Amino acid sequence: MSRLKYDDVETGATIPERTFPVRRLDLVRYAGASGDFNPIHWNERFAKSVGLPDVIAHGMFTMAEAGRLITDWTGDPGSVVDYSVRFSAPVVVPDDDQGAEITVGGKVKSKNDDGTVTVMLTARSAGAKVLAKASAVVRLA
Repeated sequence: MSRLKYDDVETGATIPERTFPVRRLDLVRYAGASGDFNPIHWNERFAKSVGLPDVIAHGMFTMAEAGRLITDWTGDPGSVVDYSVRFSAPVVVPDDDQGAEITVGGKVKSKNDDGTVTVMLTARSAGAKVLAKASAVVRLA
């Protein structure tokens, strides 16, 4: 994959939406990798007992999936200089063959004088906005 070049990007350009599937198995794998074994991410009975509709994806898992849009777009996972989000709703992951989906899109907010661009991200699941104020600053070739 070739790296995206600064001169090839314009302010206002959109990054095409991508949809990432989320299954319970993904949450178990993420828990093992991250060490976050909070039962709200794998135990339906526990999640419901604390007022959640069902098991929910880890916030950092959701953030990482949105970040994939950026790193795939730039062609370089090392291009991310800054990345921040606010979690606005959980990604509810039912225990069925479908699971959930996170749909992520982006738009170039600005080209900065230091060779970076600022990208605003949108992320939705089941019609709800799951990330708010999501932005990434990336250094392009």
